[in-house]
Amino acid sequence: MSAPSLAPFIKKRPWLSRWMKPLSEYYCHAAGYRQLGLRADDLLPEENDVVQTALKRLRPQEAYDRVFRLRRAVQLSMSHQLLPKEEWVKPEEDVPYLQVMITDIEAEMAEREDLESMIIQKRQKNAAQSAQSGH
Repeated sequence: MSAPSLAPFIKKRPWLSRWMKPLSEYYCHAAGYRQLGLRADDLLPEENDVVQTALKRLRPQEAYDRVFRLRRAVQLSMSHQLLPKEEWVKPEEDVPYLQVMITDIEAEMAEREDLESMIIQKRQKNAAQSAQSGH
């Protein structure tokens, strides 16, 4: 359900990571979500069942903070304003809070699917006994 990512490939290569770091910082700044007080996981589409399940599993304080950030961003967007620079989300504050849960939920769903599609066959005692006795 989650989008494929090049991040693991880039992180394994320090030279590529050093080269991509300024580009990623520029992109995050140009996207503008931090200037509205949003974090990256606030931008995930909620129409997905996996994301809905992850949102239900959020602690109450995290859920409240998320709703506050979204409502404040909508209000700022409607008034064509940005937050004051000291209230922008800093890169060190923009940590994933939903992505970890989404990965866990996807693993649970895959395991459940595997268990539900498993075919169980009963062992037959008579066939096993006749094979042992040589009949």
